Amino acid sequence: MAGSIALNGTQISYIGNDCKEIPEYIGKAYGHFAKRLDLSFNQLRSLAGLKMFPELEELIVDNNQLGNDLWLPRLPHLHTLTLNKNQISFDKALLGHLAEVTPALEYLSLLGNQACPNQLVSPDMDEDDYQRYRYFVLHKLPQLKFLDTRKVTKRESMEARARGEFMKVVKPKCDAPSADAALDSNPLPYTPLPRGSRDGRNHRGLFTKCRYIYYGKHSEGNRFIRNDQL
Repeated sequence: MAGSIALNGTQISYIGNDCKEIPEYIGKAYGHFAKRLDLSFNQLRSLAGLKMFPELEELIVDNNQLGNDLWLPRLPHLHTLTLNKNQISFDKALLGHLAEVTPALEYLSLLGNQACPNQLVSPDMDEDDYQRYRYFVLHKLPQLKFLDTRKVTKRESMEARARGEFMKVVKPKCDAPSADAALDSNPLPYTPLPRGSRDGRNHRGLFTKCRYIYYGKHSEGNRFIRNDQL
């Protein structure tokens, strides 16, 4: 069943129809003259259908299911691309692809993706992480004038050219669990003995200090000793 389409001159909107790919009939009917296309709030996993929109200048695909395998046909006039709230985690290949097929791109927004270290979606990230992300993107797409909600400054452009290639934000991976984590995941049966003495093959003595000192004041044996026997 076809979803609702809004047409306003050269602007086409196909929003909230839960489609996984761009319907072919939209490209056939509007692709030859559309300059702005809004496909927000669908379930898009592919943008292959854009090959029927050669004159496109603005593309909005926020709130979809697009990932790092995103592929675009060559769109020589596209200057605005918003990919907010998708599933893009980033690699160099994706930015290289955008640089190749969208040579006129000036505005790019990736807010709400894992690739963009925003504290709303990545609480462990801070402003420094976001700035490194900007340098990395601008190194790959030096023609950008706006990235997310900020204008690209001359200083950012210079820093991106100089060091942007090494600014990719990554999270460290734990290749192997720690010894404590292994013990927690495989708890031993309860024993009142210290951990070092739990292994039956380990017969080492264990020593420690005791805070309690016995003075004999409350010994039951003292009740039967008279003063003349002391």
